[in-house]
Amino acid sequence: MKILIIRHGDPDYSIDSLTEKGWREAELLSRRLAPLSIRDFYVSPLGRAQDTARPTLEKTGRQAETLPWLMEFRGQVWDPFGRMEQKKHIPWNLMPQYWTKCPDLFDKDAWLTHPLLASTGEVREVYEEIGTGLEELLLRYGYAREGMIFRCERNSRDTIALFCHFGAGLAILSHLLGVALPVLWGGFFLPTSSVTTLVTEERVKGEVFFKCMQVGDTSHLYAGGEPVSSSGLFPEIYGE
Repeated sequence: MKILIIRHGDPDYSIDSLTEKGWREAELLSRRLAPLSIRDFYVSPLGRAQDTARPTLEKTGRQAETLPWLMEFRGQVWDPFGRMEQKKHIPWNLMPQYWTKCPDLFDKDAWLTHPLLASTGEVREVYEEIGTGLEELLLRYGYAREGMIFRCERNSRDTIALFCHFGAGLAILSHLLGVALPVLWGGFFLPTSSVTTLVTEERVKGEVFFKCMQVGDTSHLYAGGEPVSSSGLFPEIYGE
């Protein structure tokens, strides 16, 4: 089985849709996806993901099922730097000078109990919501999770496409691969309209593990002469 995790195109967050560049990205993405034998399409309820999926669905004459757990990661944490105005923040933009000094954030089990990520209870709640939703979806195709292995009577050749977001897409990877989510958030980048591909590996009959073949692939943009967006990526050099 193959899972395609697709981040939405370059976003206009003010209207929860796409910029002009984002629409170009979605069109180039559709030219990549339309020829594939994708059995089912699933999409976040947020507009920028819905709009990214639209050109592909129009080209294929298909519809997508909207799944609430595919929306952007909603769990937040309290500001870890002790500023006077206490505010909640998204958990994936932590400074590397902070999170790299926290051994628990590298541990696939302990990261959820780290005081920062446990400070509101929201991170665990949303992470578990995504994991439950993903497992329920895979059950539709005959894959039942036992530990880090998925059992199946028949390992299919089905391909499914999930149109979602940066934070949520990496949470799906974390859940399938057993990698601490802060490591993925801090060390990986999913460009807009990128495709991340996982396939099942069945080395024992009826038992599969999901193996990541590509992360954040944007070859469709290169093929179409469209630059890769840096949306969500901090400058490589401070101050630029």
